[in-house]
Amino acid sequence: MSKVYVIHENSEWTIHLTKRLEELGVPYEEWHLDEGTLDLSTEPPEGIFYSRMSASSHTRDHRFAAEFTGQVLAWLEAHGRTVLNGTSALKLEVSKVIQYLELNKYGVKTPKTIAAVGKQNIIKAAKSFAGQSFITKHNRAGKGLGVQLFHSVEALKAYVEGPAFEEPVDGITLIQEYIQSPESSITRCEFVGGNFVYAVKVDTSEGFELCPADACKIGDLFCPVGEEVEEKPKFQIIEGFEDEILEKYKKVLAGNNIHVAGIEFIRNAEGEIFTYDINTNTNYNSDAEAKAEKYGMLELALFLKKTLEEKYVTTATA
Repeated sequence: MSKVYVIHENSEWTIHLTKRLEELGVPYEEWHLDEGTLDLSTEPPEGIFYSRMSASSHTRDHRFAAEFTGQVLAWLEAHGRTVLNGTSALKLEVSKVIQYLELNKYGVKTPKTIAAVGKQNIIKAAKSFAGQSFITKHNRAGKGLGVQLFHSVEALKAYVEGPAFEEPVDGITLIQEYIQSPESSITRCEFVGGNFVYAVKVDTSEGFELCPADACKIGDLFCPVGEEVEEKPKFQIIEGFEDEILEKYKKVLAGNNIHVAGIEFIRNAEGEIFTYDINTNTNYNSDAEAKAEKYGMLELALFLKKTLEEKYVTTATA
């Protein structure tokens, strides 16, 4: 029997999806690809394949999960299987440089960014931002890895040459202009099946390392999971969000064969939108969704169910 194959390396981020698939009666199987083997002489099973591989997999001791997944996805595509968020999506997931190039291609504005390898080159690149604040981040990141705010090159130099410096897993550090939001917030736009689902406002007043997942540990920081009552929730779904940027985002996703994603942007004091992240392993915050009665994982499960039925039920009927 054909089924949905969910490719991932983190069960905590996937259980919310598999629960929805079970509710809908969708047959599925999980492929946990932190390690394994791939026999190139064999053919893949019948079904549709959805990848939730994360750029931050290496932070969970799954150092080569993304690389192995790339080979598996290529194998699936070579055999003509239906792959959702395939090799093109993974290519963007693990490289913000490629994300920005693709966003720019479709007329989406991104912050000024310089990629650097080597500590001295990081410091050299920062001099291009003299007189203004800037941030550093990892090219292959997820969870806000390596995001630090600096107000001077001297402060960056002390960090880079000190013991607290985080070496990116791919060796590439990004130095990026700091876009200040008057409301200390960013907006994340969620897409399923290439269609806009909702936008969520994220409070960044306490720092940059914010993840919408219910179970998400970053060092000693935890993403909100709903146990505490907050006067100002970190995640709030924006009712009736509309902006012309959504059409551009749809074109970026379609052009890169990305079916499911969360795209993040920030507005400056003049109201200009700067887009800085495409997350193809998107997660959703249950507190915000329950309040708005909108459910990303349900939309995703319905999309997978529809895709499976269109591929196999329709074919069998024909």
